[in-house]
Amino acid sequence: MGFWGQRWVESSLSLKNLDPSLLMWDIRRNLNPEPLPPGRCTIQFQYPELPHAQRNWWMVIEGGKVDLCGFDPGYEVNLLVRSSLRTMTAIWMGFTRIPQELEAGRLELTGDRPIASAVQKWLALSTFAPEIRRVS
Repeated sequence: MGFWGQRWVESSLSLKNLDPSLLMWDIRRNLNPEPLPPGRCTIQFQYPELPHAQRNWWMVIEGGKVDLCGFDPGYEVNLLVRSSLRTMTAIWMGFTRIPQELEAGRLELTGDRPIASAVQKWLALSTFAPEIRRVS
């Protein structure tokens, strides 16, 4: 059913009623720690348009484990990923691609260059993202 929806449901419908906690838990669950440097790595996701309590999320990756925090864990941030929730959800769902969003200025990566350069390797997308879309 998920593949059918990815193929046939208009992306504008999929990008309504967005939930930052659901998106971040999905990203956490699928994040690939292998391309990241050894030791602790902290990646902060920031959605500026959201209320303060939902605006910032941190992924702490250490020893191959990925933890999600809805509060500042107090570690040095290696990379800040800044975009609207809609943009990050569209990337996650495979409706758009990271290079397009960077070029358009809708996605900003600030911090450690090797981590930013490897974003397409560690930010594993939704299981349904590779499905070819039949509608836009």
